[in-house]
Amino acid sequence: MARKRLPRPIFDYIDGGADDEVSLRRNVTAFSNYELVPDILNDVSAVRTGTKLFGQPSRWPLMLAPTGLTRMFHCDAELAVARAAARHGIVYSLSTMGTTRLEDLAQAFAGPKVFQIYIFKDRGLTAEFVARCRDAGFHGLALTVDTPVAGNRERDRRSGLSLPPKLTLKSLLSFARHPSWSLPALTGSKFDLANVSHRIDALASGPMSLFDYIGGQFDRSVGWRDVEWLAREWNGPLAIKGVMTPKDARRSIASGATGVMVSNHGGRQLDGAPAPIDQIAAVRDAVGGGPDVICDGGIRRGSDVAKALALGATACSIGRPYLYGLAAGGEAGVDRALTLLTEEFERTLTLAGVNDAGALSRGHVRTRENRRDMA
Repeated sequence: MARKRLPRPIFDYIDGGADDEVSLRRNVTAFSNYELVPDILNDVSAVRTGTKLFGQPSRWPLMLAPTGLTRMFHCDAELAVARAAARHGIVYSLSTMGTTRLEDLAQAFAGPKVFQIYIFKDRGLTAEFVARCRDAGFHGLALTVDTPVAGNRERDRRSGLSLPPKLTLKSLLSFARHPSWSLPALTGSKFDLANVSHRIDALASGPMSLFDYIGGQFDRSVGWRDVEWLAREWNGPLAIKGVMTPKDARRSIASGATGVMVSNHGGRQLDGAPAPIDQIAAVRDAVGGGPDVICDGGIRRGSDVAKALALGATACSIGRPYLYGLAAGGEAGVDRALTLLTEEFERTLTLAGVNDAGALSRGHVRTRENRRDMA
């Protein structure tokens, strides 16, 4: 439905990845390498799914990952997503690159909320975000660390996608074929990176490529001392997003983070990076039982969440699934996507003989290669 409703360049921005899109595909297909091993004759008349994430209660172990430029996909943008998250009782994360001011989001969304932050070249801007998030009542921060430069997203290069979206000769026909998207985009309020435009007005002189914007604003010199500084400045729940190895997971916690998001940026940065699900067990073993370990990437079924939890994840986060829903039907589309995943997760627990999501363990999952060893 999203593919039908969006102009091709806009859909490709959601759907695409970097280079040959190997990591993009592997993020999803890697889940099929894990089998769920059910228990039998357990009382599953009532299944408990609640957990805590960033120190906040969540109705089930899922959060909505930060996604930038959300207004490109539906005019109701981040507020539509947050309202759906509120109904489902789960954490919503707002991106620095979002199109809704964090204060406006906080006023409209009383549920558990996280702000995704970068270390900008202008450290004053990062410090300002910390203060704004504290004043607005955000419960946690997620520091993205895997974007020293933009990944080579060839679909976007071919379409000439820019900030804000610009009608080019190459993409004009696709935009013309989708008036339900194009007319509101052209006649509605100005497209704006609402949280940064007051300090970094990179769009003031007209559209610019996504690659130029990212290359111009993010700091390639960011290191562990910056993580320590941010942890001190925030002094609250902090996850490092983009962790892929046990070593970096341990260093994240030692530097003041309270959790890690195991993520390859949805296959949009380093192509060929491991699938997050394949790293969860090793990361959990490295950091112990206390910190949040969030599996970010490739979730398409409620059973995928159960597999990640069994391997040691605290929760999973999704981006594309709810963006497809948003593009397809606005707030109702996001709600539908979340309803499907919730039903699938609860059904999976019931069929696996597990009456509490917190009881999922390594014994409930195995790789296909290890079937003989676990028979």
